[in-house]
Amino acid sequence: MTGTTARAHRTVSRVTGVLEAVARTDGARLHALAAELGAPKSSVFGLVKGLVAEGYLTEEAGVYRLGPALGGLLPPAAPEAVEAAVPVLEELRDRFGETAMLGIAVGDSLSYLAAAESPQLIRYSAPLRTRRPLYPPSAGKVLLAHRPEPRRAACLEALLADPAARERAHDELRRVRAEGVAFNRGETLPDVSAAARPVLVAGTVRAVVAVAGPTSRIAARLETVADGLRDAVRTVAARLGG
Repeated sequence: MTGTTARAHRTVSRVTGVLEAVARTDGARLHALAAELGAPKSSVFGLVKGLVAEGYLTEEAGVYRLGPALGGLLPPAAPEAVEAAVPVLEELRDRFGETAMLGIAVGDSLSYLAAAESPQLIRYSAPLRTRRPLYPPSAGKVLLAHRPEPRRAACLEALLADPAARERAHDELRRVRAEGVAFNRGETLPDVSAAARPVLVAGTVRAVVAVAGPTSRIAARLETVADGLRDAVRTVAARLGG
């Protein structure tokens, strides 16, 4: 079928959840994977044995680790983006004294690939390689704003139960796409605010760069941060060939 909107599938979600959980550790046991997924051990057992058989996991003494088959699936874009962005993230951190992050879309989720954390004692610490919703994080808003309208609508429908809230989100995302910047003013966590811009290469969003910090410290500076991000994302795009 063509023209259908992507939606979550429980088995697929569990398989990818297993792989992501193992990737975040130096190996995981079956009980830990079942707890991570909130699924029965009997169900997860079948999944991990299948992944071992296909080479996506290895097993030694009951500990599961990533297998060699994954190497054939990894595109070069993510390492290139990290290499291009890290010096820029460090410059943003030094300029604003807050945490700077590089994010990408992973399916209908946001994942941070790299971060330059604020040196301040109270700071935002970005969870790396962990799926987060595309709304309302500022980086997620940028990625979602550049999705085709049907897929954007399906994602918001899954995230926001209130129709009025979805309509407000649609309006906001149209502005984000038009203006090239997104803000999160304490929407995810009241104590954290952020700004983000897309890394555009040949009109395609390759990644997103965001700066986040405690609301009490960064809220009044978000517009200034957004201005600083404009040159930052252009630099990253240029290094990626844009």
